[in-house]
Amino acid sequence: MDVREAIFGRRAVREFTTAPVDESALRELVDAAIQAPSAVNQQPWLFTIVRNKELLARISSEAKSHMLKTSPAALASHHFHFLPILNDPKFDIFYGAPVLIVISAPAGPWAIEDCSLAAENLMLAAHARGLGTCWIGFAQGWLGTPEGRTALKISHSDMPVAPVVVGHPKSASPAVARKPPRIEWIS
Repeated sequence: MDVREAIFGRRAVREFTTAPVDESALRELVDAAIQAPSAVNQQPWLFTIVRNKELLARISSEAKSHMLKTSPAALASHHFHFLPILNDPKFDIFYGAPVLIVISAPAGPWAIEDCSLAAENLMLAAHARGLGTCWIGFAQGWLGTPEGRTALKISHSDMPVAPVVVGHPKSASPAVARKPPRIEWIS
């Protein structure tokens, strides 16, 4: 698969099979992720790979609770109406994916950019291997708390930025229409 095909074919996957993702595939995804550019070539990444189902369930539950406590007004006003799903005890923020990869970096001026670039490489590489991914924004807030960092053994000097689930998609995700780009040409 060429890079254009990967970019145009990658989708956020929200339905996964229960099939595990083998360690060699996960290592390949991390190898692709670390090819991303980083500010001043610091390559600051930490990849925390969670395959423990009980821990994934705990993170899902804690992250939902955290979001409901810290952002109820924002959630209620959001056009996707997140309140009902976050209040549903059966809702798994990880959509049943067998793996969560959290990309972290030492807190600094470019930590978010560095981790985001690595995450995009990881997601494109996963798509090229026939795997699905989804960046789980619902997990971000709780993972940054002392409890979240402790659960994932992430030091207080590192900032968890990109929680990405990985698994085998149940089905192909349809393309989503893209808005025309806003372009300002200055000559």
